[in-house]
Amino acid sequence: MIANLFNEMFYQPIYNGLVFLIDVIPGADVGIAIIILTITVKFIILPFSHKSVKSQAKMRAIEPEIKEIKEKHSKDKQEQSRKVMELYKKHGVNPFTGCVLVLVQLPIMLALYWVFFKGLGDINTDIIYSFVSIPEHVNMEFLGLINMLGKSLVLAVLAGITQYYQMRLSMPPIQAQKNDLNKKKDISFKDEFVKNMNTQMRYVLPVFIFFIAYTISSAVALYWVVNNLFSIIHELIVRRKAKEIMGN
Repeated sequence: MIANLFNEMFYQPIYNGLVFLIDVIPGADVGIAIIILTITVKFIILPFSHKSVKSQAKMRAIEPEIKEIKEKHSKDKQEQSRKVMELYKKHGVNPFTGCVLVLVQLPIMLALYWVFFKGLGDINTDIIYSFVSIPEHVNMEFLGLINMLGKSLVLAVLAGITQYYQMRLSMPPIQAQKNDLNKKKDISFKDEFVKNMNTQMRYVLPVFIFFIAYTISSAVALYWVVNNLFSIIHELIVRRKAKEIMGN
């Protein structure tokens, strides 16, 4: 039942969107269709992702105040939590925004990934909507250079690099985390665990994305590159408007 719901609500609409784009794009270039579809989907979920990025920007801005509260009320966890929540409320920060974003984005991004994972060598006419025309031919050569069904080391490397840079922008700097821990007299297991997890995620995930992008297909690699570039540009725009955001 869940699989059928996922297919009908997410997979089939995105699959039909890709087939539609292939049909209308001159030359039926699958690579260009992947770029347009990925950007379109990112714009559709932009209201949700913007709230999350905006909330993260505010969280970074009030981080010194949060640290001050934690140091001041280190022996009273209840008072510490109350003061932190008051600070969140004052600046309009919702710490659970990221969770909501994941719940909204996850099925959409999984469907998008699954479409590219399955490939488009043969179009599945059984799930094509009646108003979507089936293209006469499908050009799997992106710009006549890269076969979307094959492997591309260049795209896989770009996927890994853009993933690293995207995480570098969205996560706290490693040196800042080290400095914070060095200032503490008693470093808790939780603090050490979070620092180690952030460090591992920063380096392990990009390598993982590289191997996935290279192992599966150039279509998946191209999707990751476009997805990461969109997120990077969005993050940079929000950072540039950080002062304005803190006022809202």
